[in-house]
Amino acid sequence: MQRQGSIGGGSAATRIRVTGGVLLVAHLALVAWLTLRPLDVPWVMPPNLRPLAGVRADLALGWPGAARPLGEGLALLAPLGVLLPMAHGRLAVSPFASLLRTAAAGALASLGIALLQTGVPGRVVDVDSLLLNTAGVVVAHLAVVPVGRARLRRRPAGEPGAEPAVTVPEELSQGRTPTIPRVGIAP
Repeated sequence: MQRQGSIGGGSAATRIRVTGGVLLVAHLALVAWLTLRPLDVPWVMPPNLRPLAGVRADLALGWPGAARPLGEGLALLAPLGVLLPMAHGRLAVSPFASLLRTAAAGALASLGIALLQTGVPGRVVDVDSLLLNTAGVVVAHLAVVPVGRARLRRRPAGEPGAEPAVTVPEELSQGRTPTIPRVGIAP
């Protein structure tokens, strides 16, 4: 069954998916450039493999001193919380399942960055960055995606930018399937 409509026109869902995909690739390229560049430093801190040890150390400096490193950790992958569902392009999806998929993808992206950083001079693994990056993805998703999906679902057809509903006409019956009476059944 084919959908009726223009081939080149595209729908709002297609435009959202394409825009989300392009922005996702651009953001991941920026993140790779920021996190995988070698650093020219005279010494390197040892890897932090204890969860929340770095966060506690940052908070011990006081809020003004902790705001920058914690904010950077939260903000690095936070756009993925919006861009991943946008690239997926579904409006009718379970909010919990969407959050779970997005959080898992954000955690895997952060883990991939941490693993790639092991081979970059001047970079060390920090488990707190994985936790902060994933928390940033979850916070951004919760702040934007449910509201955006609800707004797109209730947008009336007459509103500017709204796509008309595409209807697929049912196929008309063409009658009985012709049979050839000369052909017998094989033994």
